[in-house]
Amino acid sequence: MDEIPDHTRGAIIATPTADHPDSAKPLIDRGIAVIVEKPPAGTLRDSHDLMSYAQDRSVPLFVGHHRRCHPFMGAARDRIAEIGNLVALQGVWSMRKHDTYFDVPWRKLPGAGPLMTNMTHEFDLLAYFFGPIARVSAQTSAKSRGGPLEDTAAILIEFTSGALGTFLLSDAGASPWSFEAGSGENPMIGKTGQDYIRMIGDAGSLSFPSLDLWRPPSGEKPEWRVALRRDDGPNLPPIDPLAEQINRFARVLCGDTADLCSAQDGHNALAATLAAAYSADVGRPIALRDVPMDYKGFKEG
Repeated sequence: MDEIPDHTRGAIIATPTADHPDSAKPLIDRGIAVIVEKPPAGTLRDSHDLMSYAQDRSVPLFVGHHRRCHPFMGAARDRIAEIGNLVALQGVWSMRKHDTYFDVPWRKLPGAGPLMTNMTHEFDLLAYFFGPIARVSAQTSAKSRGGPLEDTAAILIEFTSGALGTFLLSDAGASPWSFEAGSGENPMIGKTGQDYIRMIGDAGSLSFPSLDLWRPPSGEKPEWRVALRRDDGPNLPPIDPLAEQINRFARVLCGDTADLCSAQDGHNALAATLAAAYSADVGRPIALRDVPMDYKGFKEG
């Protein structure tokens, strides 16, 4: 901390998850705004404590869910408004991680499976589009790789609106369906351009991330006797979302407003992720409000 220049106004924390609060609090004490890497902490108790710590000192705190910085995220919200009330959604995130990925020791430890590592992105994205998540139910499998870590999960999601969603998650299954492969955001991951989420409303449906919209012809009611027509999504220029996140953070530091993931939204994504892991552990649906405050995403002992 002593090496940080006196004029510093913002900082990004990318230490191990459990260390996020201890890394961020000295910066907050100095009035330095912070983006903390997702998830904001290892438990809901630590996440809530960090969020309150920043609020009590009136210091801006954000969570690094950088997907929000893609131009197609705002465009997706606009297109979602055209499908009416959300009825259901279906998502598939499945990419087979290369074998040497697991040579890094922490990637073999409890809590390092795709639920805690990858699904947190999806929960934030879904809540960003459709509002709060109320309850989740999950079942996991370690059949492909064996060992203590799940490699596959099936998740049922209930939103506070009453809409339902299903999500299949795997880091052992080879497929063209994932955010990274569909969007091409990461040059280290092969791009397929395929959609991995289907959003279904009472007036139409939307594929993501292409933003292809399915709806009835003008003047027709959306019902099964009417063939839906496809309206291709917009052709948006690719950007580096991490660089855009920094640009938005800089605007906030200069007194402007920008669309970044708030500490509360980051906390909510963590709650949904932990609820899924806890559901798989105990074998029943879990409301986000019922996740134990000190649960770390895996059984201890």
